[in-house]
Amino acid sequence: MYKVFIGANNSTRDGGCIPNKNGVSQISSKNYTNVLKTVHENIDSYVGKKICFTGYVYRVLDLEGNQFVLARDMIINSNYQSVIVGFLCQYDNAKDFANDTWVQVTGEILKGDYHGDMPILNVIEIDVVPKPSSDEYVYPPDDSYIPTNGIL
Repeated sequence: MYKVFIGANNSTRDGGCIPNKNGVSQISSKNYTNVLKTVHENIDSYVGKKICFTGYVYRVLDLEGNQFVLARDMIINSNYQSVIVGFLCQYDNAKDFANDTWVQVTGEILKGDYHGDMPILNVIEIDVVPKPSSDEYVYPPDDSYIPTNGIL
């Protein structure tokens, strides 16, 4: 997990994801897509890991009542066109949070099924937070992304 969350970062940029004393890795907007991609590609290596990050509640029609995507808008070109990316979350009181509500979530990664194998974040804690004034958007995985299939 250390290689994925720190990767080739070499501490020269903000955005490392070192687990804190409670074993929860903080994800930032700078490393968000690197972590998201890595966890999706290597689900089994991350089952049981705890992460904390911020995004907005987003739902699609075929999600269960206790599910939502903790989403971010990822810029895909120089015209600031974006796509929605995020972790699928499950939480018993998910209906208490309206779409587009910004929240900070702490949860544990599980392996689930949503149109195939999918990491699902089982929400342990969720808090409403203000929309970020900076770092609202995320960007595609960069050169600090290290595929970890077979490394961990």
